[in-house]
Amino acid sequence: MIRAVSLISGGLDSALATKLMKNLGIEVIGLNLKTPFGFNSKDASVGCAQKIAQELGIELKTTNLIEDFFEILEHPKYGYGSNMNPCIDCKILFFHKAKEFMLESDAKFIFTGEVLGQRPMSQHKRVLRIIDKDSGLEGLVLRPLSAKLLPQTMPEKEGWVRRDRLLSFNGRTRKPQIELAKELGVKDYLAPAGGCLLTDPEFAKRTRDLIACGQLNINNIEILKLGRHFRFSKEAKLAVGRNEKENERLLNLVRDDDYLFRPLDIKGPTALGRGSFNEGLIKLSCSIVLRYCDLDGKNSADILYSRIPQKEERLNVLPIKDAELIDLRI
Repeated sequence: MIRAVSLISGGLDSALATKLMKNLGIEVIGLNLKTPFGFNSKDASVGCAQKIAQELGIELKTTNLIEDFFEILEHPKYGYGSNMNPCIDCKILFFHKAKEFMLESDAKFIFTGEVLGQRPMSQHKRVLRIIDKDSGLEGLVLRPLSAKLLPQTMPEKEGWVRRDRLLSFNGRTRKPQIELAKELGVKDYLAPAGGCLLTDPEFAKRTRDLIACGQLNINNIEILKLGRHFRFSKEAKLAVGRNEKENERLLNLVRDDDYLFRPLDIKGPTALGRGSFNEGLIKLSCSIVLRYCDLDGKNSADILYSRIPQKEERLNVLPIKDAELIDLRI
C-alpha cells in the first residue's frame, strides 16, 4: 500500500482531502503544524486535527514551528500579503517540514486540502509551483480537491492515485466542500475563520510594533492577542484587559519584573506593563486603567500596582482623557 503524508490543519478542506485519499486506498499519516497566529484558540486546531485523525483511524504528529516562523515573519523572501502575513514563505516552511516527515515516515508524497483560488496570495497556479519547487517537493504535492485543474503530479503519473477520482474545486465558495462533507460523513472540523491573525490590520500593526522594538517572542505574541495596547517608548508598553477572561489570561503571562495594575475598590481591568517604567509611566498606566473602570460618579480612585514579585502599592489618580490616548494606542 502506498503511504502519503496529509497536512491536517483541523479545518474542513484538509479533513475532506484526507477522507478522499483514504477512500482511494492510500495509507495516510497526518501532520499538524502549529504557529502562534491562528484565529482560533491555540489548542483548537490541534484538538480538531486529533479528532479528524481519530475518526479516520490515522496516526497524527503535531510539530511546533514557532521559532522557524519568527524568522520568516521578520524576513519573508516573498514579502507580505495585505498586512503582516508572509503566506508564501509560510507554505514553503510547512512543506519543508512535511518533506522531512515524509522521508522519516517512508512515505511517497504529501497532499493538502488546498483549493485553487481560495486564498488570493498563496493558492493560485503560479505560486503553487513556486511553493512546491522551493520546498523541494516539485511533483510530490497532490491537492486532491483541485487536482483536475492542476498539472499531473507523480502520484497520478505513477498510478498511485487515479486522476479521474480527484476533484476540480475552485474559488472561495465553500458550498462544494460542505456538500462533500455531508456525502462523506465528515463532521468534526473547525469552522472557517478567515486565515490567520497576521491578516488582521490591528493585530498586524501590533506585530510590526513588536518587531520594530526587537521584542518578538512567544510570550509577547500571546499578549498581543489580548486587550488594548499602549506604547510609551521602545522599552515600555502596557496591555489592558477588556473582560474577566482576558484579565485572567494576562495574569498567566506575567513574568518577573513586569508591572501589574488593577483597581482597588471598583470594577475594572487588569493591566500588564512590560519594560522600563519610571514614576511618570506608573502614574500614566494607573490613569489608563482607571479610564476603563466603572467610576460610579467618582472623579478619582485608587489603583494598585506592583513590580513582580514586589508587594503592591496604591496610587490615587484621575482617569486619562480619551484625546490623550490616541497617540499611545497601538
